[in-house]
Amino acid sequence: MAADHSTTHFERFGLAQSFDVDPDLLDERYRDSQRAMHPDRFVNATDQERRISMQQATLINEAYQTLKDPLQRGRYLLQLAGRSFDDEHHTNSDINFLMEQMELREALGEVRNAADAFAELGVLMDRIADDIARLAGDVQRQFRSGDAASLDLAADSLVKMQFFRKLQHEAMELELALEDELAG
Repeated sequence: MAADHSTTHFERFGLAQSFDVDPDLLDERYRDSQRAMHPDRFVNATDQERRISMQQATLINEAYQTLKDPLQRGRYLLQLAGRSFDDEHHTNSDINFLMEQMELREALGEVRNAADAFAELGVLMDRIADDIARLAGDVQRQFRSGDAASLDLAADSLVKMQFFRKLQHEAMELELALEDELAG
């Protein structure tokens, strides 16, 4: 038994290399893989076998984290297709997206001044979640097409999704800060 670093994350779980991943099947395959590599199964094993089981468990965790998240899964699929991209290049080429970024950042910055900051933040968070869901659908269609132009579009969509994820995180941090201020 050796830790196989050449196996793709999809192969590790016996899944087709696709953006479309059944989350329940992924969870099941993950649990099965984790059980097979659990340290308790290697208590009486050699040091080398225990080390390899730990490496395998690490690879399984990494594969699971990548495949369960649409953003990471999409980036990984592009990597497997031999494509790399620069976040700055992709977002700077779309003027409408740059304008939307500025508008959303400004709206997030103004939440504290709103009459009902929580309601305003809720509306903003819903909009961000809708944008992420829309982009995930776009990426799914783009990967299904699979041609070079569609993969370029998928890269653009993934960069945009990354922006919305960061903004979503900032909005959640603001929500916690507002809750702390209310409690304090």
